[in-house]
Amino acid sequence: MAGLVIDEKKCVLCGLCAKQCPFQAMQIINGKVEINAACKMCRLCLKNCPKQAIFEQKDDVTVLDKSEWKDILVYVEHTDGKIHPVTIELIGKALELAKVIHQKVRCLMIGSEIVEAADSLLDYGVHSVEVYDNPQLRYFRSDNYTEVFEDCILHLKPTVVLVGATVSGRSLAPRVAARFQTGLTADCTVLEMRENTDLVQIRPAFGGNIMAQILNTNHRPQFATVRYKVMDPAMKQDRVGEIHLCSIEDKKLCSKIGICKVEPKVQQKNISDADVLIAIGRGVKDEKTIQLLEKLAQILHGEIACSRPLVESGRYSVDRQIGLSGRTVKPKLIMTFGISGAIQFTAGMKGAEKIIAVNLDENAPIFELAHVAVVADVSEFVQKMIEEVEGKNRV
Repeated sequence: MAGLVIDEKKCVLCGLCAKQCPFQAMQIINGKVEINAACKMCRLCLKNCPKQAIFEQKDDVTVLDKSEWKDILVYVEHTDGKIHPVTIELIGKALELAKVIHQKVRCLMIGSEIVEAADSLLDYGVHSVEVYDNPQLRYFRSDNYTEVFEDCILHLKPTVVLVGATVSGRSLAPRVAARFQTGLTADCTVLEMRENTDLVQIRPAFGGNIMAQILNTNHRPQFATVRYKVMDPAMKQDRVGEIHLCSIEDKKLCSKIGICKVEPKVQQKNISDADVLIAIGRGVKDEKTIQLLEKLAQILHGEIACSRPLVESGRYSVDRQIGLSGRTVKPKLIMTFGISGAIQFTAGMKGAEKIIAVNLDENAPIFELAHVAVVADVSEFVQKMIEEVEGKNRV
C-alpha cells in the first residue's frame, strides 16, 4: 500500500519530523517514529529529514493505454422525457472540452418512451445519443440504472463522463464510478482538458478556502459532477449526430427497489431560475429591514435569497441559500445586502451578469467581485431605493 515509511536503521529520533508536521501525524512512541491516519502525504517530513530516513513507498501501477478511451459522454437528466437544463449546460462544456482533444460528444439517455426527447438533443451538435428505452426504466432506480450506465460505458469506452449534480445524478455517478474502480470529483466549478485527455477537475476544498485541481491520470473513465447554473448552456447548431437505440439483458433491468406510488412534486420557485435576486446576509440584523428587502424583491419581480447564517437561524429555508452548501445561481441581477463575501457564498453567485453589493464595511470582500459597490447602512439604503422605484412606477 502506498504511503510514507520510516527506515529505523537511519532514524536517529531527532523529532524534527514530528515538530514540523502540520497535521500532527507523526509521533515518537516507544522509541519509534509512527505515522498515524492524519497524514495527508504533504511530504514535508520526507524533504526535511536530516538523515533521509523517510521514504515514499508506492504501489505497483499498471500503465493505462489512454488511446483505448475516447470521446466525452454526458448523462441526460430528465423527468418523463422533459430534459433538465443542466444537461444542456454539460453538453456545452463537453463540446468545448472535446475540441481540445479532437474527439466527439455523446449522450446517454435512460427511460421509457424517450426517443423523441432524445432526438431533440441532436440540435446541440452531439455526435450520438445512446438511448435505452424500456418500460422497466420509466422511473429512476439506482440499481438498474447503474447496470444500464455500465453497459453503455463498456460499449463506448469514453474518456470522460459528465453527470449533473442533481439528486439522482449524485446517487448514480458514484455507483457507476465504483464499477470501474475510477475516481469521481463532485461539484466541479471549472473543467479543463489537457491534450493527453487528462481532465483537470477544479472545485472548492477545505470549506472553500482553496480551489483544488484534481486529476485522474491513470484510470478511465474520468467522472465529474457539475451543479446546475455553473456552466454556460450549449447553443443550437446544425445536426451532425444520430440516435442509437440500445438494448440490454432483461435480468439487468430487474430492480430490487419497488415503486409503490408516484406523485408529482408541487412546483416551487427556484432561485436558480430567477433573473433578479435580493440576497440577505448576516449583516442585516432587524426584522423591519428584512421586510423592506422582501418588499424590494416583490417590486423588482425578483426572489429572496440568503447566505447560510439566515438558514441556520431559521429565517429562511435551505432552498433559498446561495453557496457551496446551497444553490448555484446565475441571474441577470443580484443585489447583496449585509453579505461579507466569503468564498463559500461567492462560489455560488459569481456568474451573475450584474452584481450590486451593499455593505457598511468598506473592506468587505464582496466588493472585489461586485460591479457596483455601495458603502451604506442597509436599512437606509433600501428605504431610499424603494421610494425611488415606487416613484418611477407611479410616473
